[in-house]
Amino acid sequence: MKNFIAQFSRLFVGILFIISGLIKLNDPLGFSYKLEEYFSEPVFNMPLFVPYSLALALFLVILEVVLGVMLLIGYKSKLTIWSLLLLVVLFTFLTFYSAYFDVVKDCGCFGDALHLTPWQSFSKDLILLFFILILLYNQKYIKPLFSNTIQNILVLISIALCAFMGYWVLNHLPLKDFRPYKVGTNLKTAMEIPDNAPKSVVEMIFIYNVNGVEKEFTEKDLMSLPAGAKFVDRKDKVIVQGYQPPIHDFKLELDGNDNTQLIFSKEKSLLIVAYDLEKANTEALQKLNKLYKDASAKGYYVAIVTGSSTDVIAGVKKKYGFPFDFLFCDATALKTIERANPSFVVLHYGTIMQKLHYNDIDDLNL
Repeated sequence: MKNFIAQFSRLFVGILFIISGLIKLNDPLGFSYKLEEYFSEPVFNMPLFVPYSLALALFLVILEVVLGVMLLIGYKSKLTIWSLLLLVVLFTFLTFYSAYFDVVKDCGCFGDALHLTPWQSFSKDLILLFFILILLYNQKYIKPLFSNTIQNILVLISIALCAFMGYWVLNHLPLKDFRPYKVGTNLKTAMEIPDNAPKSVVEMIFIYNVNGVEKEFTEKDLMSLPAGAKFVDRKDKVIVQGYQPPIHDFKLELDGNDNTQLIFSKEKSLLIVAYDLEKANTEALQKLNKLYKDASAKGYYVAIVTGSSTDVIAGVKKKYGFPFDFLFCDATALKTIERANPSFVVLHYGTIMQKLHYNDIDDLNL
């Protein structure tokens, strides 16, 4: 019976780690953005680690997959199980912190393929911890499936394949796009809210300074505020989350005017997405004037979509002599649309027809 439970735990933990790791390895930049949230001020306030978020993301997701493989084949079981235990304890701490303090809404455990609430993520990690503890106390049942030579080769192959996959998706696109902006999506339709959709229930929280201490009060408390209380701020607390369309933060502005619907009305559009022009690939930027000329000749409306400031936009326009429009959009939304900076999105009446990394500019179908 103990052997059966140990082998079930081995399969469950190993397969789950491989699946979770591969999903995040499919989009390591997305996972690195999630790590940046943890390193940011509202959470751990560790800005020193922000520049290393991508490297850490790659290390963690490759480690997840490789440890899963090592467990399934029984490679160095003691080292493997203890490594899994340390990793899941780290994840459990992060998900509990996120859930309890309500700071990170989605841990990114399964990337964009499956969104879990913080408490769901914490529960998932507790289940994993339970099965890993079973493995820890039943290590004698975790035997290697192959000879040492074959085991070593399999582990090295898994590391090499993961490293290659990480390199490929960073220099091209995720192999599978789980985001709401995937090819075939009509942006206008994806932004619509049905008439019968459930509405959010929001409670207003008022913050007052009372004798030098900031305290929170509900709307009902306002009639009985302490003497001398001074208003500081107001925030909205979501009690019940209503329906949110798949795309809810996409808005294109030109000179302060909303141009979103205008883009949707155009038969052919080529949007050059660069969430941060200062960090955009310079070689790709140098190719944009030729791209604009070729695309315009075929009837395309061409524009750069960016979250950069007006000063940065003016500097880039002057440096490269770009003749096309610069549309402003929230940088977080642009990071969700595509990971490359810049990347290319071809639209047909608001429907995404093609998305490409700047390394694949020659593959644009115009």
